Parts: sequence; C-alpha cells; structure tokens
Amino acid sequence: MLTDEAQAYIDGIDPSRRPLFDRVHRLVLEAHPGADVVLAYRMPTYVVGDRRLHVGVWKHGVSFYGWTHGRDAGFAARHPTCDSGKGTLRLTTAYAEQVPDDELRALLFATLSP
Repeated sequence: MLTDEAQAYIDGIDPSRRPLFDRVHRLVLEAHPGADVVLAYRMPTYVVGDRRLHVGVWKHGVSFYGWTHGRDAGFAARHPTCDSGKGTLRLTTAYAEQVPDDELRALLFATLSP
C-alpha cells in the first residue's frame, strides 16, 4: 500500500534524482511485495511488520535510514564508503551505477526482513 502522502513526495522528486529513487523503490517491492509505503520523518518509509526503512532523496543520491549492521547482507562491508555511520547508508547517484541490482535487493531484503 502506498499512502497519498508518500505518493505526493515521490511525485515531487526532482526528475534528475528520480531514476535512482525509482530503482530503489522497485527493488524494495521486488524484495518485499507486501511492503507498505508511508511518509515518516518527511520521507518515504517502507514498512514490513515491525521493520522500517526510510529512504531520503538528496542532492547526492539517496540515503537509507533505519538499517543496522548485520542486517544488510554484507553491503556496508563491501561498500564502506556508503556507510556514514549512525544507521545511515549514503548511495550517491554515481556510485549506484557500480552496484548491481542483486546487491541492492539483498540489502533491502535483509534490512526489512523480520
């Protein structure tokens, strides 16, 4: 389910930043087809059970908030430059081009799995 507030946020994303968000959105829903998408902390938040993943769209690309080490399918270890600490992964648009969909899907699956 996609709330109206989350849809409004997504519709308002700058077109130059939209492709990376759309990729992440697609991969989350592939990993967790039943995920709800709500707006929390003024950003799209994917909800699966009691798990939450906030995805912010910024000038640099996207940031993931709410993930933890050990629940990331090894993503932070393979991509340490993305780990900005405090439960935040920063994925720049340029760097995202080097990350295969399977790796992102594994991150998103692990982060939101019970």
